[in-house]
Amino acid sequence: NKEASVAEVYLQACKLVGVVPVSYFIRNLDCTIMTLTHHGLGPLGCKALAIALSDMHINTLELADNHIQAEGAKYLVEMLRANFTIQHLDLSNNYLRSAGAEYVAKMLLDNISLKSIKLSNGFTDDDAKYFADSFSSNSRIKELDISHNEFCGKGGEHLGQLLNNEGLEVLDLSWNHLRMKGAVAFCAGLKVNMMLKHLDLSWNGFGNEGALAMGEALKFNNTLVHLNLNNNRLTNEGISLLCRGLEFNDTLRVLLLQLAFNSITVEGALALVNVVKNTPKTALEEINMCQNVLVNENFVHLLELTCQEHPGLDVQYGGVGGFIAKKPPKRVDPMKVIQDYLDKRKLRLWDFFRNIDKDGTMRVPVADFRKAVQQSSIPLDRYQIEELIQRLDRDRTGMVDYR
Repeated sequence: NKEASVAEVYLQACKLVGVVPVSYFIRNLDCTIMTLTHHGLGPLGCKALAIALSDMHINTLELADNHIQAEGAKYLVEMLRANFTIQHLDLSNNYLRSAGAEYVAKMLLDNISLKSIKLSNGFTDDDAKYFADSFSSNSRIKELDISHNEFCGKGGEHLGQLLNNEGLEVLDLSWNHLRMKGAVAFCAGLKVNMMLKHLDLSWNGFGNEGALAMGEALKFNNTLVHLNLNNNRLTNEGISLLCRGLEFNDTLRVLLLQLAFNSITVEGALALVNVVKNTPKTALEEINMCQNVLVNENFVHLLELTCQEHPGLDVQYGGVGGFIAKKPPKRVDPMKVIQDYLDKRKLRLWDFFRNIDKDGTMRVPVADFRKAVQQSSIPLDRYQIEELIQRLDRDRTGMVDYR
């Protein structure tokens, strides 16, 4: 049968090149997904694999962390030039270096089946040129992951040209070194791109100048729906520069701005909600500033007003800081409101929490808790919800522990 002959070809190839066969590969010859991550193939193991794969009909090949190097990539791309079934390929963490980048880029010019490829390999600025060239004429690939490389300013220019591509819909460029120069060059390409929907630029050190360039791009780009700018050294100034672009944008739905080293305060948070409030055609429905942004009473009030006009809006932030002392004297205890609500429906508080706590850990992320209460018909306003969260998460762990 077919599998037996492929196994035979593989075993002979291993013998020929002098490597130990991978038993997992032989056991799974009938699968359409071949996951061979962390198998220590090396260049020659990759050669034997490539020989066997020529006769196989798989659609996903995962080869991350196999130290295949440029030599292994060469054997692999020769096979991929003639293969018409592999649609998803992961070559991350394989020490491909510049020679490997060149081999892969050339293969992308010929291959007609690949739809997604992962290439986190510590590639440098010069290597970005190979990908820019190959993607300018390959519009079949929909998803590209080139995170965890070393693309800097010059790399940003090449990658900006890569955005001339007419097929790419998802691009992950996180954990590179684009910084201000690379951000400006890349955003120039984003301005005219007409296909990209999901873009991850987290951990790139954009700074406020990068935020200015992104704001400019968002004025013109009308396809992006999901933008991740987490951990990019933005301050309130950067947020306000970003907002200048958001005022003109009517497609972006999700904006992530979480920061490990936070320099956004309530001022930046207010600017973001104001943009949504004052832009009737905005598509924004999720803004995530995460756990360290503390807001105030004015913000909660503005969000309340904005949500009347944009009921689908979900803004995630750390909590309300320093206003509990000024709360109006006649405010009903939010815990009692929840208890009354549950009593009327003959439910237990336990049921309410278990419904949110899908993993059953008895701990619920603050953002999930906030969302669940907002989406339920419990008669609590945002002010009361924040008061409740402060009580349930006194130490600001970002989790509500309901034991």
